[in-house]
Amino acid sequence: MISVSGKNWEQKKTHINSVEKLKQDYNFSDILAKLLILRKFDQTELSSIDNNLELNNIFSKNSDFEKSIELLINVINNKETVCVLGDYDVDGSAATSLFIRFFESIKHPYFYYIPDREVDGYGATIKLFKKLILKKPQIIIMVDCGSTSNDAVAFLNDNKIKSLIIDHHEINKPFPNANVIINPKKDNGYIEYDYLCATTLAYFFLDLLSKKIKSKIKISDFLIYVLLATVCDVMPIRKLNRLIALTVLKKFDVKKNKAFNELFNLHDKKDKLNMNDLGYLIGPILNAGGRLGKSSYASELLSSNNLKIINNKSIELIRLNNRRKEIETLILDEIDFQKIEDENKDITIYYHPSINEGLIGIIAARLKDYFNKPSIVITNSNKLLKGSARSIYGYNIGRAIKNSFDKNIIIAGGGHNMAAGFTLEKKNLKSFKNFILADFLKNDYKINYTFTYDAEISSLAFSHAFYADIKKIEPFGVGNPLPIFLIRDLRVIKAKILNNKHISLILKSKTGFSIKSISFDAANNKVGQYLLNYKKNINVLGQINENIWNNKKMLQLTVRDVIL
Repeated sequence: MISVSGKNWEQKKTHINSVEKLKQDYNFSDILAKLLILRKFDQTELSSIDNNLELNNIFSKNSDFEKSIELLINVINNKETVCVLGDYDVDGSAATSLFIRFFESIKHPYFYYIPDREVDGYGATIKLFKKLILKKPQIIIMVDCGSTSNDAVAFLNDNKIKSLIIDHHEINKPFPNANVIINPKKDNGYIEYDYLCATTLAYFFLDLLSKKIKSKIKISDFLIYVLLATVCDVMPIRKLNRLIALTVLKKFDVKKNKAFNELFNLHDKKDKLNMNDLGYLIGPILNAGGRLGKSSYASELLSSNNLKIINNKSIELIRLNNRRKEIETLILDEIDFQKIEDENKDITIYYHPSINEGLIGIIAARLKDYFNKPSIVITNSNKLLKGSARSIYGYNIGRAIKNSFDKNIIIAGGGHNMAAGFTLEKKNLKSFKNFILADFLKNDYKINYTFTYDAEISSLAFSHAFYADIKKIEPFGVGNPLPIFLIRDLRVIKAKILNNKHISLILKSKTGFSIKSISFDAANNKVGQYLLNYKKNINVLGQINENIWNNKKMLQLTVRDVIL
């Protein structure tokens, strides 16, 4: 089916026998069984539907974790000064905050550093370490960075400074010669956990370490940072990450975390924490500092108990995030999407010399979502070029960037399956584009330009009972998206534009059943034009969610597309 926006939509296919067996084995409803089959939930995930599973530390006997614990115990016993170096995104800031909390709790000498994008560049470098060793650390702990920093780690070794890397980005042999590296992608017995972000790995490490030395810190109080980083780093909310999410959402009390409580109060939010809060409220605010020249603000906020500091940093980060939104809107308004689509068949590579380099990642994400294909945005940075990439399932953009570094096409770079960053010389821009495209085609990755929906339902299925079944596969996120349904023969009434962007409307069935609906960012696109002006019945593709207003729960359909 071709929609008004030009997308080709098809229903996802399931085997009837598999659905029936799951219904019988677990006493699931038809729609729940179908969604679980479509998402390929494993046995543990199926067990989590109606049971409270305990979150255990699965790294208790892992050799990399054991060596790291031994290394840190010696550092602690010898009172050696620690430097914690974290990346400037939410994952790096959250992981750094966990270490700050830990070292503060045991009163151990430490300092931390979050690099500035423009001043320090990407990752752990010799240039950066030359600055950090002036404070005379005996060990540098790199979190969410370091996996490609062979030369920088060699520099530390030459200066007799120990190093520990806790990271999840792509890593190839020869590994950096650090004392220990915790990275599932080393393929050292735990590669099945390569979907964990750096904060998750840091959390499990500190959990084991604090128990080993009998520290009084209750690291589980900060499990919220793990889920925050998981969501913001676009990690799949599946398997262990799903269990972490379920644990946090069940137990986390916003009022007991001063940073979250302050951000909620400043937004006059009184609801219980949900996944959207992390991805669309808290995450963008914390990321704003790293994007606009205040890279340490997020770690300062997440690691502090001082209410004055928390209030000041929260207000400043919110201000920066509002500024980020303004700049982002200006950039997107200038982009010729049709021209980009015409010039980029398989991978979107967009170069514009004047984009703020702190925003190239978020612009890449917007292009990825719009075109449903891997997207790379590149801008000028002094005499060099800086790039940021976002991918879709099936194409490992981090590996491609790492390979381009190994072939000396880029100066520096790294990433993971879904995101990456890099620096290159202007003269190599064409070579880089050719390499990425060749890598994409070599791996025989075929983008499926067909969009899919989960099931066709009657308008009468739009009920709290039906939604309760859908909610059983929560939390939704990457790897487990909110289901999309097709509802036929609806008429639009009371359509109006909100905030010059969104369209609020009522959809009415032939039987007179009304569905309160909204279509985000649709005021100026084809979907919005049909919702505002088309007078005949339409078929709608949308997602059912719950809108809470004045403590009242109301179902709402988010319209994704329209088929005539």
